[in-house]
Amino acid sequence: MTGFGRGEAAENGLNATVEIKTLNSRFLDVSIRLPQQLQDKELVLKELFQKSIKRGKLNVTVNVDLLEKKGPNIKVDTEKVQEYTRLLNDVRHAAEIDEPVSIKNVLSFGDVFVPEEEDEETIEKEWELVQIASKKALENLMQMRSQEGGQLKNDLVSRINSIGEIIEEIGKITIGRAEEVRNKLHERIQKLVEDENLDEDRLEMEVTIMADKMDITEEIVRMDAHLKFFLEAIEQPEPAGRRLNFLTQEINRELNTIGSKANDSDIAHYVVRAKEMLEQIREQVQNIE
Repeated sequence: MTGFGRGEAAENGLNATVEIKTLNSRFLDVSIRLPQQLQDKELVLKELFQKSIKRGKLNVTVNVDLLEKKGPNIKVDTEKVQEYTRLLNDVRHAAEIDEPVSIKNVLSFGDVFVPEEEDEETIEKEWELVQIASKKALENLMQMRSQEGGQLKNDLVSRINSIGEIIEEIGKITIGRAEEVRNKLHERIQKLVEDENLDEDRLEMEVTIMADKMDITEEIVRMDAHLKFFLEAIEQPEPAGRRLNFLTQEINRELNTIGSKANDSDIAHYVVRAKEMLEQIREQVQNIE
């Protein structure tokens, strides 16, 4: 979700530039800095960006300048100048000061200069240029994000496939493991119990229940499904960030269950490797819209 886009449009001596910077965020947060005369257009611009971007923190800066500088775009507030002059003269007379009021005295008040208001036609033209520049900036941003997204996609696919290979190895270990676990439990219980009246049927049932609790076949099947859904979500054209984040959590849950149920050192080693890769995937998924 990180990226940068810049757009520019110029006409009739006016130049509008728009810069968009995006950062990672779980939700969409748009912050726009507009010139004073275009402040009422903020919501319209937000709607423009929301149509293309669903997640991320957007910082948008809009500037409108004159191509040919004709001097400062300010004017004198004559009413304030006259009022300040009158007040200074009142002070001069009250203090019996002979020195006349000077321009330096008046300029000591910082608000005698005010921005010169632009006419409606100029403001409308500025807004038109800002919209054009915004679309160009958005287009450049999306192009940059698309290029980075392609690289990120390849990395995620590689890591998911690696986890799939690990799960395949775990599956090989579990072939025939349920019967082996069942036999070992049966032998251990027989050694611990020296009761000639032991109910063999009851013993068999208890061993079967314990063996089933250690069986991870269902977890492996669910893992394969989650990995498949993850790869399918990456290929979809619509935003998949939230779906991938959810699938990452589900994969992590299944890995935890496999590690706790299996009670096998080799499987535990594979689970640790898979979780290391999954953590890297989880960090990358935060960058996906």
